[in-house]
Amino acid sequence: MLARSACPRCLLQPTLQGSVRRFSLSAARGNSNIQGPLAGITVVSLEQAISAPFCTRQLADLGARVIKVERPGVGDFARGYDTRVNGLASHFVWTNRSKESLALDVKKPEDYDILLRLVSKADVLVQNLAPGASARLGLSFETLKEKHPSLIVCDISGYGQDGPYRDKKAYDLLVQSEAGMLSVTGTGKEPAKVGISIADIASGMYAYSSILAALMQRSKTGRGSQIDISMLESMVEWMGFPMYYAFNGAPGPVPAGASHASIYPYGPFETGNGSVMLGIQNEREWANFCTLVLSQPDLAQDPRFSNNSLRVQNREVLKEIIQESFAGITAEEATRRLDKAAIANANVNDMQGVWEHAQFKARNRWTEVKTSKGVVPALLPPGFSPQGEFRPRMDAVPEVGEHNESILAELGIKRK
Repeated sequence: MLARSACPRCLLQPTLQGSVRRFSLSAARGNSNIQGPLAGITVVSLEQAISAPFCTRQLADLGARVIKVERPGVGDFARGYDTRVNGLASHFVWTNRSKESLALDVKKPEDYDILLRLVSKADVLVQNLAPGASARLGLSFETLKEKHPSLIVCDISGYGQDGPYRDKKAYDLLVQSEAGMLSVTGTGKEPAKVGISIADIASGMYAYSSILAALMQRSKTGRGSQIDISMLESMVEWMGFPMYYAFNGAPGPVPAGASHASIYPYGPFETGNGSVMLGIQNEREWANFCTLVLSQPDLAQDPRFSNNSLRVQNREVLKEIIQESFAGITAEEATRRLDKAAIANANVNDMQGVWEHAQFKARNRWTEVKTSKGVVPALLPPGFSPQGEFRPRMDAVPEVGEHNESILAELGIKRK
């Protein structure tokens, strides 16, 4: 039967006022034999797009059972973002492995009742619906906590559950803009958004870590909790450096393209056959760079470049000097010199370069995930080791409503 977790001696076991409240484990957890740290935890998620799916996929990686509630037919609208993975959407394949898909039309009384029954047996409820939607469904923490005191409710929204922006729609790029991200990216002539859904990812990460903390807290108190994740607050937390850089009304960092705004040289430089990325962090490295890489030891003593602040101030002049030196050598030779001088550097990869990256192959980071369109490669989640004590769940990416029959059977429901 579908039920809340029972985990002997476990951080996940809810207790109430000193008494132990035990629940039987759910038998159905997809096709995986992996018993991760969150095995026995059931997560019901009304999710779409990136933030909530990314959060719950990571819970599934750790062994939680994640039931993804979707609209019948179309499902999560992220399924239609593109068709780049054998006809499936790239975002969806990335954030939805190891889940069970339950298609419900919650406007229908019978489907709404199924949802409430699922929630009554869940350990965690996650939602990132439109502002106010979950409350109208009777799924707010305040509504649920009396009947389900051990339930953890995680709400992910653009701006939080209160405040003047509460009901404002939010998408990733809009939150990047609101959080000041566009003021520090691009160039002085034109701002640029971050090339990934960074506000969605940030809020998904904070939702994930907050749920883990709430499960720890529940093991001590026996009670669930409300988690209110704001995309704006998540993004602004990551903007801490530029905020403090602009402390007390000071001007913020100057947009510097792919280069660092306040450290130089730190960014991409052209060689005779491509780009290399390098970073100088201290005066010792600067002296080594001048002597061993540029073969210009006197440059280290040039008063225009004698400390980082002056190098930033005179970056355009210094850039010309470095580019002139690099123009006569290949990217491979530049990298060889940088490595010999112990100067941090990196390739300027495109996505094909990442797919073929030697480090992932050497560390056995690649595995496979099943989809309805065949098996696709997938990287193991960070932190998991192929030789570790537990492995992540890497189960299939579900089709819309793929698990309706099995989940309804657990609830004792037969549909005509």
